Amino acid sequence: MTSSATAMTAPADPGSQPPGGALDRFFKISERGSSFGREIRGGAATFFAMAYIIVLNPIILSSATDKFGHHLSTGQLVTATVITAAFTTLLMGVFANVPIALAAGLGVNSVVALQLAPKMSWPDAMGMVVLAGLAIMVLVATGLRERVMAAVPLSLRKAIAIGIGLFIALIGMVDGGFVTRIPDAAHTTVPLQLGGNGHLTGWPVLIFVVGVLLTLVLMVRKVPGAILISIVVATVFAMIVDKVAKIPAESWGLTVPALPSHVVATPDFGLIGKVSLFGGFSQVGVLTGVLFVFTVLLSCFFDAMGTVLGVSEEAHLLDAEGNLPGMNKVLMIDGIATLTGGATSSSAGTCFAESTTGVGEGARTGLASVVTGLFFTAALFLTPLATMVPTQAATPALVVVGFLIMASGIREIDWSDFTIAVPAFLTMIIMPFTYSITNGIGIGFIVFCVLRLAAGRGREVPVPLYAVAAVFAFYYLMPALGLGQ
Repeated sequence: MTSSATAMTAPADPGSQPPGGALDRFFKISERGSSFGREIRGGAATFFAMAYIIVLNPIILSSATDKFGHHLSTGQLVTATVITAAFTTLLMGVFANVPIALAAGLGVNSVVALQLAPKMSWPDAMGMVVLAGLAIMVLVATGLRERVMAAVPLSLRKAIAIGIGLFIALIGMVDGGFVTRIPDAAHTTVPLQLGGNGHLTGWPVLIFVVGVLLTLVLMVRKVPGAILISIVVATVFAMIVDKVAKIPAESWGLTVPALPSHVVATPDFGLIGKVSLFGGFSQVGVLTGVLFVFTVLLSCFFDAMGTVLGVSEEAHLLDAEGNLPGMNKVLMIDGIATLTGGATSSSAGTCFAESTTGVGEGARTGLASVVTGLFFTAALFLTPLATMVPTQAATPALVVVGFLIMASGIREIDWSDFTIAVPAFLTMIIMPFTYSITNGIGIGFIVFCVLRLAAGRGREVPVPLYAVAAVFAFYYLMPALGLGQ
């Protein structure tokens, strides 16, 4: 990362270096150049940047019906979503010591809701997720998953991180209402537009714009806690605007910035353990069932891979070869998150790219993840309070952090070698263009292998990368072959 980007990422925090102690040594806080203050602020910032999942995941899953017309309870899904996020994020912090938070993965939950559930019961569909988690854990235990990651060239790893930066920046702009999808009825090939009608209109979008500018100003001024401060200030501003302007609730999207009528809510554990491991195979057959498990596994496997590399790069945790020390622990916990998500019926859990928000706040250790996990634990009982931060106040952080990630690695890619530059370019742009980390990685791997072979440099490509590229090629050809439909 450039020196200026480093300065923006970890602003000076005079007098906040942690004293020596057991907690400091356990999390290696001083060793990584961090402080208790930064870790706590980073953990809080990550929570608020991804707290939307508490609302969004239940909406996605409860809106679908299974083969027998059954819906999942929204209240029970909120509890299941929070339990999965809290448990797995605490695991990541304590045992892997990295500032990476986990929760139900966006994209995977849509696969579960729209692809699996319509062909079996909900317990059957969640059983498929559990099996995918078990498969991931086996791949980690055998070292195969880490070998696949180690086989990826450094320039392509940088491209994955940059692609995630562009992706989360786009997520921030879309969720903040700054960019919207043009309806199909418009009969245009242009997919996105500025604001809701080609113009920035409405108070919620103003909140987003103010949040972005405030975050940038605070970071340029090197104010400690810049991201978290901007989230809090934007939330308070949004609450004032909502009261004064009497904005319709639907204009805010998922979360209206208002003090809740009650703070404490009783969790409903009704979905925990409602899983049928192999029932889905009797509904769809062995081949289709295996392909369903494979689909979930593939998405979780490479989404997590890209996120871990991206967050670790931004946190300066990678070694000279671009590897993350202790990677196996991170990947094993990610597999546990997939399994846990199925067991709680909240869909597969996975590492969240929004963890870069906390890293941008200065987080460098697992203590930040512990803080995020504790926030999720509190949210189990304080869901009304946890969901009062509107999307427009939290998502500006994603735009700023997306820039920081891109700025940190784009110069380190060898743009003079087309066999790596083109795959890197495609990896970076396909992630935001298709709204999928997995697609960016898959296309990048395939094109890299093809171009190296075409250039007569096929022996330079590690065998595991050929195998993964072949798996991706098969995955993309499955619909044409009539498989997994």
